[in-house]
Amino acid sequence: MSLDISHYPTLAQALTPEALRLLPQEKLKALSDELRQYLLTSVSQTSGHFASGLGTVELTVALHYVYNTPFDRLIWDVGHQAYPHKILTGRAERMSTIRQKNGLHPFPWPPESEYDTFAVGHSSTSISAALGMAVAAEKEGKDRKVVAVIGDGAMTAGMAFEALNHAGDIKKDMVVVLNDNEMSISENVGALNSHLARLLTGNFFNKIRDGGKKLLSNVPPIKEFASRAEEHIKGMVVPGTIFEELGFNYIGPIDGHDVDGVVDTLRNMRQFSGPHILHVVTRKGKGYPQAEKDPIKFHAVPKFNPAEHALPKSKPSAPTFSAIFGQWLCDMAMADPKLMAITPAMREGSGMVAFSQQFPEQYFDAAIAEQHAVTFGAGLAKEGYNAVVAIYSTFLQRAYDQLIHDVALQDLPVLFAIDRAGIVGADGPTHQGAFDIAFLRCIPNMIIMTPADENECRQMLYTGHKAQKPAAVRYPRGAGKGVVPEKQMMGIPLGKSRTLREGKALAILNFGTLLPFAEEAAEALDATLIDMRFVKPLDTDAIDNVATSHKGIVTVEDGCKMGGAGSAVSEYLQASRALVHTLHIGLPDAFVLQGTQQEMYEELHLDGKGIIDQIKAFFEM
Repeated sequence: MSLDISHYPTLAQALTPEALRLLPQEKLKALSDELRQYLLTSVSQTSGHFASGLGTVELTVALHYVYNTPFDRLIWDVGHQAYPHKILTGRAERMSTIRQKNGLHPFPWPPESEYDTFAVGHSSTSISAALGMAVAAEKEGKDRKVVAVIGDGAMTAGMAFEALNHAGDIKKDMVVVLNDNEMSISENVGALNSHLARLLTGNFFNKIRDGGKKLLSNVPPIKEFASRAEEHIKGMVVPGTIFEELGFNYIGPIDGHDVDGVVDTLRNMRQFSGPHILHVVTRKGKGYPQAEKDPIKFHAVPKFNPAEHALPKSKPSAPTFSAIFGQWLCDMAMADPKLMAITPAMREGSGMVAFSQQFPEQYFDAAIAEQHAVTFGAGLAKEGYNAVVAIYSTFLQRAYDQLIHDVALQDLPVLFAIDRAGIVGADGPTHQGAFDIAFLRCIPNMIIMTPADENECRQMLYTGHKAQKPAAVRYPRGAGKGVVPEKQMMGIPLGKSRTLREGKALAILNFGTLLPFAEEAAEALDATLIDMRFVKPLDTDAIDNVATSHKGIVTVEDGCKMGGAGSAVSEYLQASRALVHTLHIGLPDAFVLQGTQQEMYEELHLDGKGIIDQIKAFFEM
């Protein structure tokens, strides 16, 4: 249910950037206040990303006010902070649909709006994309401006620095806005620094600086002295040395919630040539005290009542697979002092909070640097430690080279605890864990396990930890079936399945947590049901048995069909010259959009009814 925009009179006049730019600057403060309240009310009624957007309200207003979007390119990083951008670019009345099936995309999405200039979801891509657009803009010759907005967390990734290094080298016209909401620089924020920033971007300062350099260009000793003097003076008042060394002109830090100051600074910077960094300091959750105090808790929220100043208590449910992993990690660390656990900035999401507190010397947060996290684990493993890399399926894609060259090639005992495998729900196509089985199973030395429930997950983590080889356990987002894991950890024989039901004619081979749906289909069709457990190594004995005793084989997996577990079964059947009809059920050759897990299972025919219908159609039953 959309909000009545008439309750927000200034915002009602600025529902597109073109309309926003018609407002006098003195109205931008009121607009920012209304935009923040609209965002707070909207997300509290529908759920979604929350604290980040509250922190970028004034910055978003200023960017669209100064730059001629969408002609000028505005590129967001990650996109958690882009809700105010969506509101100001013609989508205010559809905010109630965000992250829902057939609704607004959770992140910037070009098919949705021309103002979303680049699809994002993973971090640290904005500067690279902006540099590409800046080069294109120069070749186009139409005075198109390019701005990237990146958070201080995303700036920790190597890709961001690779892009900065390249941009500083080729000197194309672009602005990188560093949205800093965590660095300890509060003493540098305020009227003085805003004033300095305006001076450093003003025409008077830049005319003096550029004119002085031209005047002294033929007097090398004096030129060098002047350059050093400028750097020394700027170094005393701004912490931008690293960016200056990379070839950027650094401005800031400035107060990101002073909309007039941000507008004035951006307006001055719009006239500059070359690469520039604007460092703005903001506060996550700005305007809602509870989110300011705990931005992690309020990063993404369910529906809640803002007046109660707290998120609703979740109803007791089965532990999530992330929690199962976190508990296993603590239990395993008590028995194994050589266990070392690594996360690329996903401590909370991966269920590692308790472990990080109980075993701080065995816990490492590598920041948003998936490539480094994997090779760091490989280094530990090479020296005799038992490395566990906890990583989302979608983020493991970013460390594929390291997985192959630094772990598998050397046959190092690194265990990958792959969270968010399969359908993830509201985060949509950038976060679906569709591809991990396909891209892992072609790598030599890998062990790949697909637990069907919580106990199987715990036991497989133990199996992978003890395997002394590269191993992966993939599990989905959310809770399982309610199976209570056995406290005792017991290894599972590598490549051994379990037969859950004996049937006739058809055999269903299940890989992973779609097992309840496979069970429903097996009961309805009187089929044999085997939980395969392992994608690699496959239980070829079980496959041989059903291939000779059944008329058809059906594989079921929560991953892409192309190159997936089903493909592995067909490859084996072909190599063994078995003549049996085979149907593969899994994710299609398409990027899966947002929606709840159950909605997407139904749409993709992966629920019980969908599996039954697919089997009946294929085998003409």
